[in-house]
Amino acid sequence: MKNIINEKASSAAEPTPLSGVPRRTFLASLAALGAGTLISGCATDASTPAAAGGEPHRIDVHHHLLPPKYVAELPQHVKGENPPRWSPASSIEDMDKNGIATSMTSLMQPQVWFGDVPLGRRLARESNDYAATLARDYPGRYGIFATLPLPDVDGSLREIEYAIDVLKADGFGLMTSYAGKYLGEPAFWPVWEELNRRKAIVYNHPLSVECCRNPVAQYIGNSAIEYATDTTRMIASLLFSGAAARFPDIRWIHSHGGGTMPFLYSRFTRQEASTKNREQLLPNGVLFEVKKFYYETAQANHPGALAALLKLVSVSQVMFGTDFPYRPGAEAIGGLTAYGFTPADLAAIDRGNAVRLMPRWKA
Repeated sequence: MKNIINEKASSAAEPTPLSGVPRRTFLASLAALGAGTLISGCATDASTPAAAGGEPHRIDVHHHLLPPKYVAELPQHVKGENPPRWSPASSIEDMDKNGIATSMTSLMQPQVWFGDVPLGRRLARESNDYAATLARDYPGRYGIFATLPLPDVDGSLREIEYAIDVLKADGFGLMTSYAGKYLGEPAFWPVWEELNRRKAIVYNHPLSVECCRNPVAQYIGNSAIEYATDTTRMIASLLFSGAAARFPDIRWIHSHGGGTMPFLYSRFTRQEASTKNREQLLPNGVLFEVKKFYYETAQANHPGALAALLKLVSVSQVMFGTDFPYRPGAEAIGGLTAYGFTPADLAAIDRGNAVRLMPRWKA
């Protein structure tokens, strides 16, 4: 699309999207990443926290990853376009500047589904192996939210076993939808059954989906409106399909403060009242499930977003997130600090709530 305005970065020429990925989703994903130096996952002196960042303590649950093999795959599908670059050095530098001890890495959107099952499986495995290498080479600085090759259910079940049992992943970082299906769709329930059995953490990130074109793209980029809306669609799919209640042991972390869900909450409750079989789909009600979910604060750390979210959920459900490299860590810290949280509440958001979900990071 020629009239897309991206507030994060610009490109002289439009790339061609990969097979199975909407063109504007691919453009937004490529343009939003800042350029860096692509290097391998070997440790450098950057793994030592800088004094300027203070004593590192924060745990970032929204920190993007761009593995070299993932980058290398893109030119085979996008002719004449150089993919954006990412480096451990730039990541660690931002962490050190902002007192971030550990970041949970998740593969940037659109992840690995390009309409090709074998390709998706291979890219998921390669990306997860790279995340594990990064965690090994920078001890204590990185955790792993592993990628799954959805909508490939069989491949995803195998990757769950590998990611948890072999790589010791902390959880899974998924998209809000795959091939037009949101995460609440029954087609994905075999995957949720396994993740529920393992009491897994599932962090999710939005997309600009082909179903819902941005009608004001000549004025404003997709990420400004569509991403938050996409997260809200996904939350609705979990609630009203019955998936949230059916798989109660999955710990869901929603991006960007839950998108627009806090603002639309009263519409959700009215929908609940008119939903057929609501005793089966939502036996405990919408509010019960909304209060169980976790929400990270990347690009949702301003007063309006925080106030709306905290009218629905307690501080215990709010987690620190930066959206690096789309946003610097300083942005999240500035917004949270300015909001006026008590020191105890801020400590819970910065670290305590993440440690409660992932006790291995307590030390």
